Amino acid sequence: MHARGDEAAGTGPGGAAPEDDRPPGRSVVDLVDFDLAAQVAGRLAGPGPKLGRDEIDDVVAELRTAAAQAAGPVAHTAHLPSPDPVPPALVVDRASWAQANVDAFRALLAPVAVPSRPGSPPGRAGQVVDRASTAVGRRTTGAELGSLLAFLSSRVLGQFDVFHGVDAPAGHLEPGRLLLVAPNVVQVERDLGVDPHDFRRWVCLHEETHRLQFGAHPWLREHVTAQARGLSGELLAQPRDLTERLTGVLQSLPDVLRGTAGGSGIGLADLLQTPAQRERVARLVAVMSLLEGHADVVMDEVGPQVVPSVATIRARFTQRRKGGGGLDQVLRRLLGLDAKTRQYADGAAFVRGVVAAVGWDGLNAVWTGPQELPRPAEIADPAAWVARVHG
Repeated sequence: MHARGDEAAGTGPGGAAPEDDRPPGRSVVDLVDFDLAAQVAGRLAGPGPKLGRDEIDDVVAELRTAAAQAAGPVAHTAHLPSPDPVPPALVVDRASWAQANVDAFRALLAPVAVPSRPGSPPGRAGQVVDRASTAVGRRTTGAELGSLLAFLSSRVLGQFDVFHGVDAPAGHLEPGRLLLVAPNVVQVERDLGVDPHDFRRWVCLHEETHRLQFGAHPWLREHVTAQARGLSGELLAQPRDLTERLTGVLQSLPDVLRGTAGGSGIGLADLLQTPAQRERVARLVAVMSLLEGHADVVMDEVGPQVVPSVATIRARFTQRRKGGGGLDQVLRRLLGLDAKTRQYADGAAFVRGVVAAVGWDGLNAVWTGPQELPRPAEIADPAAWVARVHG
């Protein structure tokens, strides 16, 4: 299935920073063949459910309209200002979603530098050695990224593209954009056996909340971008340490597959982090839990007003989030999708706990600045956040 009209959403330049503007060492974009990643993802993603041309046009138009109509109720429920006018959602197919994320990764990582390969000779000779030693690796990494995006492209229903345009010159940051993956929305509504028109509206409630979170608070996007870039730089700053951690990952892979590493299910990302990096990741995960939980709570609050069959949709979709069996469960664990599911539940519990204590206006203090964002321990203890922020 191809979502005509908005397919170009993922075809922007998204290139690396000019050579003269790059930081010392090599930019991470030199270590990944992003063009190959997009090609691999496009080949492996698959088109999704088969629809006629008129059906495709109807789905695209309905999703775009549903997104626009969701903005008002979402803003009213969350007690936050709605953008005026509401930017149109970009309705895309799987390959275009993958391309959009390749471009976003490239833009995000362009300023991140890694040191030259240890032992390389200085000057131009060292550059030649570095380029020769990484030529195969960058294609391998590109192919791996493409395979990962192909897998995810068949599961993502919508996404607020936070990193779109973050490589723009200072003072010219482009706004994020809302992507809706039409073939996946159709596939899931069929799999769940729910009313397609209700399901499309329901999906848009969640995704429009994300657009509202970032659109109403520009500092939040800058904060998340800075944290993601900083963490990327830390992970890649010491190639020798990173190699040792990768060796540990390979040695622990059987336990990962059995879900027994460290006594519980653990993803590859967990095994790649030093204690200091785990703390930094925990802070970022707390923010993501807030964002996902907030979107889920707003969606559940608005849903009964505009989605007649919302109870059925919520029950069946919650079951779907738990994943299937066999290979799907293994992939979810390795890719950290189980952690993503916990973010929805933990974040929603935090938001409901705070709203019960201080109301929506009290909750909205989280959007004031980085210091008011919940800390990792506070996600599980909303009363602690209320005490710290509201006294």
